[in-house]
Amino acid sequence: MLSQAISDALNKQVQIEGDSSQIYLAMASWAENQGFEGIATFMYAQSDEERMHMLKLIKYINQRGGEAIIPAVIKPELDHSSFKTLFTQLFEHEVFVSQSINELVHVSLQDRDYATHNFLQWYVAEQIEEEATARTILDKINLIGDDKGGLYLFDNDIKNFPSVQNTAI
Repeated sequence: MLSQAISDALNKQVQIEGDSSQIYLAMASWAENQGFEGIATFMYAQSDEERMHMLKLIKYINQRGGEAIIPAVIKPELDHSSFKTLFTQLFEHEVFVSQSINELVHVSLQDRDYATHNFLQWYVAEQIEEEATARTILDKINLIGDDKGGLYLFDNDIKNFPSVQNTAI
């Protein structure tokens, strides 16, 4: 059975994962409207992945005798001034999610809930991957600079980025 502290912390993470899915969805829609087919494909896949992260938490909470709280959908507030700005926000958001997961791990250890601690290790590893992916993409964008040809190639290449093909849990 989950303690109230663990249940509250897990439900907070459910909200964060749901918000993450919405952020990626908003980015996908923007990219699609700008003609960035590859970026849109990448962002739609990431949105689906974040939703699966949320569902995994919901199922865990319910299996452990807690009550998962389904979060409200909140419209993301994003700066759409450029694709570089968009990916910078993506990276910053992934860092925020990592910090949240780390806090959740801390709460599970304080509460001596080793089952939840074990469950969360998947999220810890996932966030290492998410941050690395975002950092790699930003590095590529910085290399491109203002080169339109480079942007075209980047947009074409990102739809085949590894995380797009590894969206299953």
